[in-house]
Formats: sequence, C-alpha cells, structure tokens
Amino acid sequence: QVQLVESGGGLVQPGGSLRLSCAASGFSLDYYAIGWFRQAPGKEREGVSCIVNSDGSTYYADSVKGRFTISRDNANNTVYLLMNSLKPKDTAVYYCATDRLPMSHRAAKLRLGEALATEDFSGWGQGTQVTVSS
Repeated sequence: QVQLVESGGGLVQPGGSLRLSCAASGFSLDYYAIGWFRQAPGKEREGVSCIVNSDGSTYYADSVKGRFTISRDNANNTVYLLMNSLKPKDTAVYYCATDRLPMSHRAAKLRLGEALATEDFSGWGQGTQVTVSS
C-alpha cells in the first residue's frame, strides 16, 4: 500500500520543540520532493517547508524560517521536520505530501523563492496534531 504517515505531534509549551516524521511505505521518497503543510482551524492549508532530494535544496515559509529544519533519511525512507522555539500560532494539523512536479522544476521554483501550492502536491497523509499552549 502506497502511503505517507505523519507522526511526532503533541502538546508542547511555548518555546518548546517537536520533531515530526513523515514515513513512506510502498514507494521510495528518493524520487520526490516532499513538502510539509499545516492547517489551523478555520484557515487554509499552508506550505511550511519542502526538501528536494536531488540537490538538497530546501524551502521555509517566512513564518517558520530560522525555527524549523527539514531533513530526510533516505535509508529509512523518512522526512523529518524539527520545530524549535514553538509559538501558539504554530498550532495546527501538520501534513506531508509528495510533489507532483519533477525535482528539477521544484528546485527551480525554490531558487525563485516561490511559496508552496497545495495543488502541486498529492499523497497526503492523515496529519499529526501540534498544539502549542501553556
């Protein structure tokens, strides 16, 4: 079965950290750029971060730049999102997904600083809840 499974969410105090995992089964992540998105109640899903396997290029939304770090472990077919200095506004359900675009196209978009569009991604996991609250 081809699927992505997110894990690692939870309740954390402001200033705390969490590491989210996006594990793939049934296919290899080697051939895809992977994106992390989040959706807060009543808001649209927004792109948070992305990593391109072919050249290691990455993208971060301005709201998380300097606090979040995306990485991948090809041996374990998993992409991670390390979230530091968490804020209440980071509270959301976090999803990972595979990029529909070829990695070369995604890398070019990242060089131009383009934000992630949800319609460019597919294979969404079930999401993992992150709640930042004291």
